[in-house]
Amino acid sequence: MASDNVANNNLQLADPQKNHLLAALPHAIYLRWLPQLEAVDLPLGHVLYEADRVLSHVYFPTTAIVSLLYVMKDGASAEIAVVGNEGLIGIALFMGGSSTPSRALVQNGGAGFRVNAEFVKKEFETSLPVMHLLLGFTQALIAQMTQTAACNKHHTLDQQLCRWLLMTRDRYESNTLMMTKQLVANMLGVSGDVMREGALRLQEAGLIAYSDGKITVLDGHALLQHACECYGVVKKEYDRLLPQKQAV
Repeated sequence: MASDNVANNNLQLADPQKNHLLAALPHAIYLRWLPQLEAVDLPLGHVLYEADRVLSHVYFPTTAIVSLLYVMKDGASAEIAVVGNEGLIGIALFMGGSSTPSRALVQNGGAGFRVNAEFVKKEFETSLPVMHLLLGFTQALIAQMTQTAACNKHHTLDQQLCRWLLMTRDRYESNTLMMTKQLVANMLGVSGDVMREGALRLQEAGLIAYSDGKITVLDGHALLQHACECYGVVKKEYDRLLPQKQAV
């Protein structure tokens, strides 16, 4: 019953304008999209799609955050990108494919909107403003994936954890992140014990307060100083490629 109440509250508070891409649509196009937008609850741990499955919808998170994970044959996984209210889930649908090799998993519960795949593909093919908007986000997402791959190879776990916390906080718009250590570990592709040791080091340095199920950023400036350059590189690309929100 409690989870149902949370879901209802998420949907009642859902606002398409909280997603930056939807908010950036020209007014006439936004009105055309509005009847197609279906508010959806996106609870923590929910899988939007699995690897190699045909996608039926494009998702636009508003208050939820979704991780794109590459899953190995043995079940191990690692995050390749994170998407929140700045973007969408399902670029394969308008980039010439109908499936993707990654899994989309909700890492922070909240709400969002979904749109039928065929509608989005038609809009992408026939509307130049929609094409430019979606391609801009796609380029930013590819930049994030590329930088994440380099970060995972060349930087320490503590640096990666700082980067990940900063990126998640930017999208969640809160200093308190609700998630278990195992979920964070899965995102970073390490064991739960290794992740816990890294989180405790950041806590001892006064950067975060950590307990299983909750991470609170105490000093964002210090967290930025401890992070590698990857966070700044990705943020610069998103700021360059994605439009500012505009009122409807």
